[in-house]
Amino acid sequence: MKVPFRSFVSALSLLLLTAACSSDRKPDETAQADSAPEANRPAAALHEDLQRLKLPEGFRIDYYARNVTDARSMAISPSGIVFVGTRSNDKVYALVDRDGDGQAEDVVEVATGLDTPNGVAYHEGALYVAEVGRILRYPNIEQTFRNKPQYEVVTDKYPTDQHHGWKYIAFGPDSKLYVPVGAPCNICKPEKPIYATITHINPDGSGLEIFAEGVRNSVGFDWHPDTKELWFTDNGRDMLGDNLPPDELNRAPQKGLHFGYPYCHAGTISDPEFGSERNCLDFVKPARTLSPHGASLGMKFYTGSMFPERYRHQIFIAEHGSWNRSDKIGYRLMLASLDGSGNVTAYEPFAEGWLQNGTDDWGRPVDVLVMPDGALLVSDDKNNAVYRITYQK
Repeated sequence: MKVPFRSFVSALSLLLLTAACSSDRKPDETAQADSAPEANRPAAALHEDLQRLKLPEGFRIDYYARNVTDARSMAISPSGIVFVGTRSNDKVYALVDRDGDGQAEDVVEVATGLDTPNGVAYHEGALYVAEVGRILRYPNIEQTFRNKPQYEVVTDKYPTDQHHGWKYIAFGPDSKLYVPVGAPCNICKPEKPIYATITHINPDGSGLEIFAEGVRNSVGFDWHPDTKELWFTDNGRDMLGDNLPPDELNRAPQKGLHFGYPYCHAGTISDPEFGSERNCLDFVKPARTLSPHGASLGMKFYTGSMFPERYRHQIFIAEHGSWNRSDKIGYRLMLASLDGSGNVTAYEPFAEGWLQNGTDDWGRPVDVLVMPDGALLVSDDKNNAVYRITYQK
């Protein structure tokens, strides 16, 4: 006997409903779980590597992207694409978090065959990339980054010395591109005045000027969110022993200041070779001396809202780690705390553990970047990764 079609549909519906009700979750509960915000879902287990890292209570570190070979300086576009430069590699990468889960699904090679493209900066639709001797510009980068875009040469007027030739770049509040030029040596008095400086240029490459002098090798800077003053790290000279001189955190409220190199280091240490020529009192003292030979690189003021209030407008500094010290130091993310007058009142570890047992360095932090949601990205050129630090009460 044939079963009427209507009866068949009713029976099938009843069967499906019974199966759904006998499952662990009701249909409406399943839908709610699938659409729940990421913050309300159980946290995934921490990656085994990252369990070695120590952060303050409430903070968590995860991989934002892996297989980013020699990940160095970072910049972000308005749509959230994170661009990453390299030093020993010849590439620039783009990291794309397509689903907003705090992890980049795509690691895209934007450009290859470049000369130490350490520095990257985004400005008015274009990606700027710093090679050793020139600055490149990739127009319309958010639409073209997947298609090996062509570049324009903004300027080729910078020195081509490889020693301290890699560059960190960023656009300042004045819409000028700031470009450091490291000393072409450990310690020397360069003949050309452009060495051991931080310069700035217009976005089209014109108007090159020296903003700050006596800067041995800065690979990280940022502007105070309120005062708009430039702050920068500077790596001290080598071969004066394990603890001399310390690296520096400097503050440049105006153009034309001299920070001591090669005559004076860290504000008070007269150089054995050149110190007799100038007095340390002639130069601007550091806002804070940092770890000796810690290789203080990228730094950013924390401008997000995810972290607790005490971290707002404080400075995160990536210590890449020493290479010429009897006992290794660095390999960590540091926090420089400022008071209301801009004085640095403390300098302490925030995230550490990339150096194990004082000898085994499995990671080397390079740069930091505040994301739109308030998370903090940290690049690592030894572990070929970018990390994401978050906070949840």
